[in-house]
Amino acid sequence: MIRKLTILLGVFTLFYCSPLSAQVDSNLVQFSGMVLDGTTQELMPVPYVNILVQEKGRGTYSDFSGFFSIVVEKGDIIVFSAVGYQTVRYTIPDSLTDNRYSLVQLMTQDAVNLPETVVFPWPSRDHFKLEFLAMDVTPELQERANRNIANETLERMRSEVASDGVENSSYYLRQQSREFYYIGQRPPMNIFSPVAWKQFFDAWKRGDYKRERDDR
Repeated sequence: MIRKLTILLGVFTLFYCSPLSAQVDSNLVQFSGMVLDGTTQELMPVPYVNILVQEKGRGTYSDFSGFFSIVVEKGDIIVFSAVGYQTVRYTIPDSLTDNRYSLVQLMTQDAVNLPETVVFPWPSRDHFKLEFLAMDVTPELQERANRNIANETLERMRSEVASDGVENSSYYLRQQSREFYYIGQRPPMNIFSPVAWKQFFDAWKRGDYKRERDDR
């Protein structure tokens, strides 16, 4: 009797729950594509772009070749953001009939406005020296120059001006290569280095450590 009830329950679950599962899965889409730099006609890939599903707290990032792939739902808003680039939003169409969707997303570099620069086109270096020595700097220009080269101003500019996409990816790759360089073995330590031991013995023979103790 228990076996028959188990079989009937399985049949009920198969026929009544399968359409519900299919309905839920039909809303999922495998969203893949490439992120390219559309600032110029070269269309270079943009690596390590943050790809976030808006208001759902999940996402992914593009690899070194600009490729990405993530499972989303129809109607989701996808946010593409990267340092040095303008943020782009794309909405997954609601009318998709397939569970796969591909996209080539172009991103434009975000220009940073720098302070105004005045260029004096002197014909030669000698002319520049003469004009530079004869130049009369007003107190207002001198005060402005002092403010621009102050340590506080330079520190603020270093913290406010963000790195562009090339600088950001280069820094990331350098940090990553430093961590992956010694995969499969221990990183080198000075205690196992013959050169470090030789330097220690030479310093011991010269009496460097004894002099340090005497100075204390």
